[in-house]
Amino acid sequence: MNKSFINKPNGIKQNDISKLLALFIAVVMILLGGLTAQSAKGATSTYTEPFQNTTTSLSGSSVQTNMYFVKMGYWDVKKATFNLSFQISQLNDQKSSDITVMINGTKFYSFKPKNNSGIQNRQIEIPKKLISGTNNLQIMGQITNKNSNQAVSTPANWLTIYSGANVNFEYGLAPAKNSIKSFYDYFTGADTISNQSAVVATANKPDNNELTSSATALSGQARTITTADEELPIVTLNDKKYDQARYRMIVAKYDHLPDNLKKAVRRQGLDQKAVLQRVNDGDHNDLVVTSNNNELLTRAAKFVANSELMSETASDEKTVTDQTNTNTSVLQYQGRYQLTNQDVQLTGANHHEQAFFVNLPVDRTNANGSKIKINYKYAKNLDFNNSLITVYVNNQAIGSKKLTMQRANGDSVTVSLPKDKPLGNSFTIRVAFDLQLKKNADSNAETPWATVDSDSEADIKSEPQNDLLFKNYPSMFLKNGAFNNLAIVRPKDMTANDFKTFTNIVNLIGNYTQSNMGDLKVYDNKPSSSTLENANVVAFGTPDQNNLIKRLNSKLYFKFDNGFDHFLSNEKLSIESGYGHNIGTDQLIRSPYNKQRGMLIITAAKPEDVFIASTQISDQKNIQQYQNTDGILVDQDNNHYSYRFKKVAAINSQQNISHTISKNSQLLIYLGLAVFVATIIAVVGFMLLRKNGLLKIGDNKHE
Repeated sequence: MNKSFINKPNGIKQNDISKLLALFIAVVMILLGGLTAQSAKGATSTYTEPFQNTTTSLSGSSVQTNMYFVKMGYWDVKKATFNLSFQISQLNDQKSSDITVMINGTKFYSFKPKNNSGIQNRQIEIPKKLISGTNNLQIMGQITNKNSNQAVSTPANWLTIYSGANVNFEYGLAPAKNSIKSFYDYFTGADTISNQSAVVATANKPDNNELTSSATALSGQARTITTADEELPIVTLNDKKYDQARYRMIVAKYDHLPDNLKKAVRRQGLDQKAVLQRVNDGDHNDLVVTSNNNELLTRAAKFVANSELMSETASDEKTVTDQTNTNTSVLQYQGRYQLTNQDVQLTGANHHEQAFFVNLPVDRTNANGSKIKINYKYAKNLDFNNSLITVYVNNQAIGSKKLTMQRANGDSVTVSLPKDKPLGNSFTIRVAFDLQLKKNADSNAETPWATVDSDSEADIKSEPQNDLLFKNYPSMFLKNGAFNNLAIVRPKDMTANDFKTFTNIVNLIGNYTQSNMGDLKVYDNKPSSSTLENANVVAFGTPDQNNLIKRLNSKLYFKFDNGFDHFLSNEKLSIESGYGHNIGTDQLIRSPYNKQRGMLIITAAKPEDVFIASTQISDQKNIQQYQNTDGILVDQDNNHYSYRFKKVAAINSQQNISHTISKNSQLLIYLGLAVFVATIIAVVGFMLLRKNGLLKIGDNKHE
């Protein structure tokens, strides 16, 4: 027996125990780390993409409607579920009625609707292998009624698709690559914005040029972001949102960058160039946009605002000089909207309907000359005396055309939209076919059919409105889809609420811009007189923060008291003094520096109420509530009211006269012809009377 072992009954030295314990802990940590890594690798995210469809009722024994959705390129989709809300005629025959769902031309799901009078909901899993980047989802219904021996279409055959339909994705997230275009994909992704995982960040105490550049960069993202309820914020580097965001675009001068980013960007040459530099910092994916030159920093921001350039830059660094062309190209959307990216076929006799949801990139009011052109084909075995096509816009019939044997292999109908019809940023075009068979047609005759061709389109004209009202905001501050000499006048020292207000202002205006070639500049306090004479102005903040607002108090509809700490009553509203301390206003006034320019003043006694007021002009959905108004008031209970103060809303009276003449040009032509004809008749009558001696002129005899 080993004596040493007897003498030391513990058997193992203390040093050995420590080593074993350390080894055990290391093994446990490795296992836990592996599990954590495996968990992270297999982590599943979710995102629900709502369709932009309006509630639509379709009549006929055979009906169809189209919806569109996008899958982000960096998603590894695990599951996609289509959530549908619909209602069907209470008279439907459950045995013979059915609904089929098709994606990108492939049918994948059919079901029979329940025979009840209420709204029905259906969750339908979409096969992953059928999903591409941009997707067309079609819903087709065969609606037959009870006790009907024949498939006859009546108003009782109907299917209503309710708004709020969506696709819910479950997906894995691939890591972003170390390129500018990869960062841009993630940064502007719908799920990134909805999860508030992206920010535009600038210096903690930014100067006007840094804010101008940040606003320029943000405006370019705003026009491509598809989320309706969330926006991309502008924050400072010390804001908690900056620390929490996973994808961060930092727009600032080099000297204002934090130390870790300064180390990642070479300072050399930044007086003569700007740089876009990808940086990975732990859990953060950053894109630094920096320079020591004011003009070049703004030019780099315009590069960022060009989605084509950002999507094409495969490197992790991009140098921008005064020779770099950053201007956006002519956008694909030039007022023309393709209704469908593939032919749509309707099969069967009698009445059929197909709906197309049109989503415009910006809110538009239809100007005279807007048209819808439907190209189509149809079968030759129809009763052409009773077969026709009808086109509807938002349930209003705007034109129809008979079908003919001669045009069966290629026909078209072009209909004009009612003049000055407001469309909003989305509307529904419904195409109805009545495919009637001849009375004595053989029951075994070839099934009637019609096809809507993929080159069918809506050609939407638009024109700048001339009213200084919220229905025309922010279009009045744009020209040719770009900023029209826009000056944003901000508080000299900005609070967190001021940055949120600034974000709201830039997001809506940016959503309407289609080009990065306009002129936008940020000023603090009062810009020069020449700037105010020539610029369209958005000023925000309290009177104490913003000297321009204090100077304009006498021009405001809602005025402050002499101490500038609360609003006073006016002819539209009696305001109790305590209430006047806690409200915010948006006021569209005529510029006192130039009657042809407009000013939007967003103000209150406190910065937090300025922000509350700015929420009403932050997106299209909110601004559409205030059509023929020029003053908005919001209180801390989120009650909002709107008022009309101007008697004459026109910015340019000459333009109004010109528009009226143009709008009524046909009437003027008829009036001119009428005057011409009346003149001819008068001359002829005069000559006849004189010839027959019934009219004497200038008798020379004196009595």
